[in-house]
Amino acid sequence: MAENKMGTMPVTKLILSMSLPAIFSMLIQSLYNIVDSIFVSALGEDALTAVSLAYPMQMLIVAFAVGTGVGVNSLIARRLGEKRQEEANHAAVHGIVLSIITWVIFALIGIFFTKPFILGMASGNNDVSQNIINWGIDYMSVVMIFSFGAFICVSFEKSIQATGNMFYPMIFQLLGAIINIILDPIFIFGYFGVPAFGVKGAAIATVLGQILSMVYAVYVVCKKDFAVKFNLKGFKFRLKTVKDIYAVGIPSIVMQSIASVLITFLNKILILLTPTAVTVLGVYFKLQSFVFMPVFGLTQGVMPIMGYNFGAKNKARLKETVKKGVIFAFSIMAAGTLLFMIIPKQLLMIFNASKDMLKIGIPALRTISINFMPAAIGIMFGTFFQAIGKGVYSLIISFLRQIIILLPAAKILSYLGVTYVWYAFPIAESVALVVSIFMYISVYNKKIRTLGN
Repeated sequence: MAENKMGTMPVTKLILSMSLPAIFSMLIQSLYNIVDSIFVSALGEDALTAVSLAYPMQMLIVAFAVGTGVGVNSLIARRLGEKRQEEANHAAVHGIVLSIITWVIFALIGIFFTKPFILGMASGNNDVSQNIINWGIDYMSVVMIFSFGAFICVSFEKSIQATGNMFYPMIFQLLGAIINIILDPIFIFGYFGVPAFGVKGAAIATVLGQILSMVYAVYVVCKKDFAVKFNLKGFKFRLKTVKDIYAVGIPSIVMQSIASVLITFLNKILILLTPTAVTVLGVYFKLQSFVFMPVFGLTQGVMPIMGYNFGAKNKARLKETVKKGVIFAFSIMAAGTLLFMIIPKQLLMIFNASKDMLKIGIPALRTISINFMPAAIGIMFGTFFQAIGKGVYSLIISFLRQIIILLPAAKILSYLGVTYVWYAFPIAESVALVVSIFMYISVYNKKIRTLGN
């Protein structure tokens, strides 16, 4: 059997070849998220606020889809590095089955808990209009109930990425994003005989993009050969495989779910000050995706490299991958910081920002962007922990950053006014970075120092 490129190709070239397709597709994902909000903002600030209230649950879908996929990705990469082909195949098939089970759970949540969630988010401020509530319910119910396309497609993406093939995952993501962008104005405003669905139309366009991308992914998997096989025939659940997947997957799910919890409670803190602050937070997360998504694309490229070389006991290549991953991530984040510092007004005006949005949003973007560069290092260390099967370390850092420090800091600072709330972000990121460095040193001494060559 030919040696896998993840064990032989020069590391810098390998990182770029595996990351650039993912980075490109992530940028397209960011573009469609922003375009989605731009179209919604044309309906008014209330519409944008409604989508912002539903955003935490949308993030929860991503958390479970990607988190499970990360567990599958890490297991496949390690088993391929160990030359255990059959176990790699079983991991891939289990990923598909687990994604379907997870979708059923989310569909039920969408059916029974959408209205209570939105009403709970909107409570506490009489300035929240009925339109915000109704549109939030419309948007969230659609993206939850019809999320099966997202779950299944992400599972295929992560499994294929684990083999070192980044091309098809890029195509899957691109296809979903492009379809969403095309369908947004059609379903929001009503063109070509389609009724104008308003905010619900944005949700319809999103799920249709995901479903059609999933259909294409199934077609590709059936027609092409990959280093893992997706053969459901004779499938039997293996608790050991599920346990191995979720050893990394659960920390990743919880880690990303923490972001959903964070935004939920930040929205509750901000809405007591003004609904406009909730809108600004939602816009910030759309804009920052242009900075963070390329870094997450980078992690998609480096994680299987780290996992493979850890499984192959190649310490030198593992260390080099971590080092260069940090350098690339830091460079991306530095560019993002400059952008947010220099042109915050222009970024906000993309979303038809009102005077109140500009007054709150300009200092918000500048203040929060201080945390970008420390986050780059923390994200790459978290990827390293996940790749070697120590995802719980990533979970600890995320929990520390977003729950233990950021939320209490935001609540305390909110008593000083909305401008001060944003300082909670760099405060939390700085503390988390220090802890993650100590964790990396500890893991290196215990797991890596004596590893192979």
